[in-house]
Amino acid sequence: MPRRKTLAQRADKYLCYQRSVQEPDLDVTFVDRVFRKLRGRPARSLREDFAGTAAFSCAWVRRHRENTAFAIDLDPEPLEWGRRHNVAALGPEQQARVKLIEGDVRDVGHEPVDVTVAYNFSYFLFETRPELLGYFRAARATLASDGALFLDVYGGGQAMEALVEATEFDDFTYVWEQRSFDPIHNRGENHIHFEFPDGSELRRAFSYSWRVWTVPEIRELLAEAGFSECPVYWEGTDRRTGEGNDVFTRRERAEGDPAWVAHLVALA
Repeated sequence: MPRRKTLAQRADKYLCYQRSVQEPDLDVTFVDRVFRKLRGRPARSLREDFAGTAAFSCAWVRRHRENTAFAIDLDPEPLEWGRRHNVAALGPEQQARVKLIEGDVRDVGHEPVDVTVAYNFSYFLFETRPELLGYFRAARATLASDGALFLDVYGGGQAMEALVEATEFDDFTYVWEQRSFDPIHNRGENHIHFEFPDGSELRRAFSYSWRVWTVPEIRELLAEAGFSECPVYWEGTDRRTGEGNDVFTRRERAEGDPAWVAHLVALA
């Protein structure tokens, strides 16, 4: 009799990732609200860079009947997963408004869009100043004249040390491991693992080697790339737990924190 597969062997790493890392509906609400406030009109066209499974793009086209999206990623595997699961879950008319593109985000061109998002710290993969500047210039080139580039960023002392953090979900545990950090280059090696109730593990389901960029560095490069300004939206703190509360407000200054997350909104 064949051995029964473990929960890890049966797990879908992309589904686990979406459940534990991404909150596309929350992010879409933030982008929609902030763009309306800053530009005085709704955003309708979107470009999702480093799109992976295109979860944000699918949430975007679900939000409004006129919303359209380009989802761009260099890796065909997550894009195909997104096509079979996220896009397939949309209605036919919604599917027609999202386009998945395999390619380098610095090279893909199309008609101007209102908003580009590069979330989950994906642009940290560009580890040198010329690389990141080149990406920002490419991103600005595909924005409308009053468009905006939305980025997330993290930092604090804990971002620059080795650590392991575990978050429990109903049927698995999400584990974020900062395996090492090189302060000379501000480069970290990070892994995502998933652990299951039967004791099995999906080790290094996702791995990242990237530079931890600071807010001043990013804003200076955005200005050099031609963006007019870049307000910062800082995450609030839950008074009961002391953790981030997913509420982001515009701030000119912020208190020091060992681990923080923020949004940057670069205006064309």
